[in-house]
Amino acid sequence: MALPIEDYGLIGDLQTAALVGRDGSIDWLCLPRFDSPACFAALLADERAGRWLLAPAGGGRATSRRYRGDSLVLESTWRTETGTVRVIDLMPPRGEVADVVRLVEGVDGSVEMRGELRLRFDYGRVRPWVRDRDGSVRAVAGPDAVLLHADVPVHLHEGDVLARFTVAAGERLGFVLTHAVSYRPEPAPVDAEQALAATEEYWARWAERIGSETRWPEAVRRSLIVLKALTDAPTGGIVAAATTSLPELIGGERNWDYRFCWLRDASFTLDALLGNGCLEEAEAWRSWLLRAVAGDPADLQIMYGLDGRRRLTEETLDWLPGYEGSGPVRVGNAASVQRQLDVWGEVLDTLHRARSAGLGLDQDGWAVQCALADHLCRTWDEPDNGLWEMRGPARHFVHSKVLAWTGLDRVVRAVEELGLEGPVEQWRATREEIRRDVLAKGWSPELGSFTQSYGSSEVDASLLLIAAVGFLPWTDPRIVGTVDAVGRELVQDGLLLRYRTHPEEGSDGPGLDGLPGREGAFLACSFWYAEALHRIGRGEQATELFERLLALSTDLGLLSEEYDTCAGRQLGNTPQAFSHVGLVHAARTLSRPALAE
Repeated sequence: MALPIEDYGLIGDLQTAALVGRDGSIDWLCLPRFDSPACFAALLADERAGRWLLAPAGGGRATSRRYRGDSLVLESTWRTETGTVRVIDLMPPRGEVADVVRLVEGVDGSVEMRGELRLRFDYGRVRPWVRDRDGSVRAVAGPDAVLLHADVPVHLHEGDVLARFTVAAGERLGFVLTHAVSYRPEPAPVDAEQALAATEEYWARWAERIGSETRWPEAVRRSLIVLKALTDAPTGGIVAAATTSLPELIGGERNWDYRFCWLRDASFTLDALLGNGCLEEAEAWRSWLLRAVAGDPADLQIMYGLDGRRRLTEETLDWLPGYEGSGPVRVGNAASVQRQLDVWGEVLDTLHRARSAGLGLDQDGWAVQCALADHLCRTWDEPDNGLWEMRGPARHFVHSKVLAWTGLDRVVRAVEELGLEGPVEQWRATREEIRRDVLAKGWSPELGSFTQSYGSSEVDASLLLIAAVGFLPWTDPRIVGTVDAVGRELVQDGLLLRYRTHPEEGSDGPGLDGLPGREGAFLACSFWYAEALHRIGRGEQATELFERLLALSTDLGLLSEEYDTCAGRQLGNTPQAFSHVGLVHAARTLSRPALAE
């Protein structure tokens, strides 16, 4: 059975990542990239799925664990009756191939250890051909090969690799798992000790460049490291999370694949990177964005693959029962073909922020923005599926309209402030038309708040962004009323829901989003709420909420997508970029003076 989500630590090499359990097992790893089929999928399956265990023979969970400084080198320590042992997990900076390195270190006394490597390709479906070759192991399944080099004797049993050994104080034993292409010459194995040194040196150099001038520097730095870890180095894309199908409610059906790049996250992510000295990452992310959106603006998608590919066909993997039985398990994401009007505004806002930060802009980039803005002028008044990827009927979502206004506002400002050329009169006129439309149709005097969509009596967390993008000032009574309404309607045990899936208590059928079941509190939205409270002058309340959110982080400083306030556990795909971006943004906002107290 899989561990609680908060019991997993992250290691990665900026092209893929692994989740290491507190019990010493790697239960999730896609090779060679984030979006490749997993070879370790125990997180989503039963005992037949792939995993790699290195732990004391007596079992149990690590007594303590930590990252080494500002790095992704993970240390897990067990204190047993016979001694203390430490397992060091890492993925060194990518050379030609991906490597997972594990070192078992005796701290005091002696500890009997157990190793078990169970390889299954294609999300647990394919059992590879495994052979022992003079102390090393080679496993092959089609184009994929995995090589294991170990400092201790191993043996094969029914295709699994097993080991029993004892480590004494002062000893350090290495294990290196390498992915290779089966029809090419085998890569030379890396030295475990050299890989550890190189990995620590890489992260130390990288961390020197980042800053975090906030009241919570350690949490901000760890969140920035997570964002870096979720970056695909060759392309500059940043995946939303390292996993697929971790449920938004245990036993529910809201299980999605998040190993893709969402345009809706672009502006927030760019802000977080630029505001903390990560200029190279911001430039790479901006370049990825321009490549991904190039083409007919009418064909813009809400998400893309790491390399900018558009086909993200969703399918279910029926042979996997899912995390704690939460099926179905999905790969791909059908939301990629939805129409979400806000993404045009998100892209234009992102590129404006990049330009304002001094990243520069070539003529091709400006041409893309002009085409996107012209498309917005033609389509802003059409219904869509909204920020939250509602799978029900299209609606006129207020957030979508506000982001359409935002996109046009940014290109108008580019012409006015920087002298760039474009049909600014048309953009201005449409911007003002959208503004009038939202104020007339998106505001409810009865609720004293903006609404989720035109004619609706519901609110959602995206309304907290109306002032954040400059549509209205934070001091506007309509903004204060909206923040109050969101808090009144969506706060659950102190944290914020994205929206009410079922407005009527006790209803368990399909919700307003067209999906069955419910979900947990959304962590990114809870950070937005803390920011909004601070900006309307409730600094003490905002700080209290922010620090409660920090306390929901794991002992390693990691956040998933959602939180179950009843069960007291994390939910959803992990670690979640949007949650960590929300943390970074909120920390910066709350470190500045509130408007009033």
